[in-house]
Amino acid sequence: MLQNSLRKSIFFSFTRRHVASFKLKDEFCDPENPKILQFGDISMAHHRIQGGIVRTDCRKSRCLSKLFDMNVFLKMEVNQDTGSFKERGARYALQNLTEEKRKNGVFAASAGNHALALSLHGRQLGVEVNVVMPKIAPLMKINRCQELGAKILVEGNDIAESREIAMKLAHEQQGTYINGYDHYDILAGAGTVGLEILEACPMPDAILVPVGGGGLVAGVATAVKALSPTTEVIGVVSETCQAIVKSLEAGHPVYVPTRPTLADGLAVPNAGVNAFASMKGKIDRVISVPENDIAVAILRLIENEKIVCEGAGAIGIGAILSGKLDYLKGKTVVSILSGGNIDSTSLGRCIERGLAYDHRVIRLSVIIPDKPGGLSKLTGLVGDLQGNVRDLYLERAFMRNDMSSQRVKMVIEVRGKEHEEQLKEKLEKEYDPSNCQFKNSSRLAGL
Repeated sequence: MLQNSLRKSIFFSFTRRHVASFKLKDEFCDPENPKILQFGDISMAHHRIQGGIVRTDCRKSRCLSKLFDMNVFLKMEVNQDTGSFKERGARYALQNLTEEKRKNGVFAASAGNHALALSLHGRQLGVEVNVVMPKIAPLMKINRCQELGAKILVEGNDIAESREIAMKLAHEQQGTYINGYDHYDILAGAGTVGLEILEACPMPDAILVPVGGGGLVAGVATAVKALSPTTEVIGVVSETCQAIVKSLEAGHPVYVPTRPTLADGLAVPNAGVNAFASMKGKIDRVISVPENDIAVAILRLIENEKIVCEGAGAIGIGAILSGKLDYLKGKTVVSILSGGNIDSTSLGRCIERGLAYDHRVIRLSVIIPDKPGGLSKLTGLVGDLQGNVRDLYLERAFMRNDMSSQRVKMVIEVRGKEHEEQLKEKLEKEYDPSNCQFKNSSRLAGL
């Protein structure tokens, strides 16, 4: 049923062989002639998209400010109608189409946020939107784009394959292909985030910007450096997605394969050519954030701010948690929460990993006597110290040396590292310490 439903949304027929042999260049993203974003175009975008997008808050977080000893402000792009900053560039790009190009429609390749933004604003502005989404795209986002009226084709093993298909279809139908992180109008729209930050929080010491293909950081850096040159613009990436880092080292965009990350919205293997040219000389530094800290950042935002944020949006808070920005203590720091489109399965996984790394879920393996009351005694000891057993497994068959014992494996909720140490001390007094194993929290998280 699902396959049939998706096939109804296929807007053109093609063969893989034909697509693979038909290579096209994006006329708006030419590596030989990159376009450098100008501040005047950001100002124009800021004026034209007013009323069509949400002017999001840039609010101070009292909890995070106290926790990190900084004045932490959060730019709430999660509150856009489709849940991300992508709406700004999408609307501006659609507004700039000629009447003829509007009639022919627009094409894009996206796994989520760019597709959602184009779908919503295409419907509002009367422009047909056609999106090729890779097979790895979340079903939630595919269905949402369809509900917004876009024509969806689910093809391509990754975003690169989907992009080739989308560009071919745009060429055949004389439509306009809009790159989600490198089209010039997309960069200008993204830059309006920087203008709004400076209007709400004049002269911040630093702005933390998530970086994937570079569109957001190029726009924000151009806007901020024009109006507040002393403000640091800090790009933030996952340790598993280093395209921007390697590109800046090489002095030009380079292809860097990505690995799985909680910040999946930043998993782009190459920087945009326009974006890279626009950001050069304007970014003060780039910080790489471990996966552990991204997970804890998502958890901190949920618990302290009641904000559900995807990994890419939470990565700025992860950068602070990593300790790599301790030199900003006592200063004013703005973190852009760029998106909140995370599915429930991924959110649950992030929360579990965050709890593990935060020493609030631990794994215990202990050998106890295999006799009546043996297990009851163990769980009683855990309960006496206010630990909560979440999972328990008994193992007898693989006990090779002692036929009168059993191994108990438990996952236990605790209040933190100090509570974990109290529980460890108690159990090692009761049982042979060599038979008590407390697993490292990061290993429990699978990180």
